[in-house]
Amino acid sequence: MRYLTFALGKGRLAKQTLELFEKIGITCEEMKDKESRKLIFVNEELKLKFFLAKGPDVPTYVEYGAADIGVAGKDTILEEGRKVHEVLDLGYGKCRMCVCGDPSATPLLRHHELIRVATKYPNIAKDYFYNMKHQTVEIIKLNGSIELAPIVGLSEVIVDIVETGSTLRENGLEVLEEVCPLSARMIVNPVSMRMEQERIKDLLMKLRTQL
Repeated sequence: MRYLTFALGKGRLAKQTLELFEKIGITCEEMKDKESRKLIFVNEELKLKFFLAKGPDVPTYVEYGAADIGVAGKDTILEEGRKVHEVLDLGYGKCRMCVCGDPSATPLLRHHELIRVATKYPNIAKDYFYNMKHQTVEIIKLNGSIELAPIVGLSEVIVDIVETGSTLRENGLEVLEEVCPLSARMIVNPVSMRMEQERIKDLLMKLRTQL
C-alpha cells in the first residue's frame, strides 16, 4: 500500500487538524516533538506521511501531487486558485473576508466609483470587485499592516480577513461589505481522488462524524 501524504498549513491550523485527526485514531507522535528537525513525519502503521508547509504553499503541493491531501484556509485556496478538489469544511479557523474602510467610503462602493483597494489578497479582491460587483478598481498589493492604507491615504478601502474587528475599530475603520466566510478546508489532488478513492472516502466519512 502506498503512503497517503498530507500537507498541513503551519501553526494553529496544523495543531487543530492534528487534534481532529487524533479523534479518529490518526496519530503522528513524531510531530509532537518540538525539538525535531524532521521535515516529513510518518505513521508507518497507517501508511501516512505528514509535512508542514507555509499556508499559501499547501494548495501548490496538492495540485502538483507532492501531497495527496492538504489543509488550508479558504482564503488561501481562493487566492492561490490551484486545481484541487475542496472536499470538506473543517469548521475551525472561522473568520470573514471583508471590504473595510472609513464609513465615509460607503457611497464610493454604492456608486461603483473608481477607487483604490489595498490588500494581501489581490485575486480575491479582483474577483469580488470585477465579477461580483462589476466595479472597476485599482488593486494595490501590500504585505504588511493593511489597515494603514486608508489611514495614510494610499487607498479608499482594504480587502482583508476580519476575525473580531478590534484592530479595525482601534483604527477608526469598519466592515463595509462582506466578501465571503472563511474557515479551514480540506483539499485533495484530483489524481489522488481517483486513485485513492476508497481511503479518502473513508477518511472523510470518519472526519464528518467529528464535525
